[in-house]
Amino acid sequence: MIRALAVTVSNRASAGIYADKSGPVLAELLRSAGCDVVDGPRVIPDGEAVERTLREAVAAGYDVVVSTGGTGLTPTDQTPEMTRRVLDREIPGIAEALRAAGAAAGVPSAILSRGLAGVAARTLIVNLPGSSGGVRDGMNVLLPILAHAVDQIRGGDHPRAGADKSPRTDTAHVHESA
Repeated sequence: MIRALAVTVSNRASAGIYADKSGPVLAELLRSAGCDVVDGPRVIPDGEAVERTLREAVAAGYDVVVSTGGTGLTPTDQTPEMTRRVLDREIPGIAEALRAAGAAAGVPSAILSRGLAGVAARTLIVNLPGSSGGVRDGMNVLLPILAHAVDQIRGGDHPRAGADKSPRTDTAHVHESA
């Protein structure tokens, strides 16, 4: 079972100036990615509220927390800084893949996202851009690795090809050094 929390980081949506559009998309995509329980989207302003919400989610035992928004270059975009305060270990490959996928999808500004990904205690935390398209592109990256990442964080072993077969007895795979 995978418990996930969707978080929308938006000063304007949290103030009721406009409706959250990317959060509902994120919650639905987390469900379709195999998360059994998806809470949210929880709509919060950027800044200290991000750190507080992430710490609460980790303490509550969520397996996955994915945020949308607050990853850009404006002075109020503080989500990566607040996320970094919570993470025990970063997973740069996820963040790099998210930016690359956005750029490959024809969105050159995707490389401006400063979003992070990492682990806090036993929770995978990922920052996605604050648009529905950015959420869709990001979840396309996360979908194939999400269950495996959660399993690894829980202490699972890497799947091994031919694990149920007997050990190799040939030596063709051994390389001699010169």
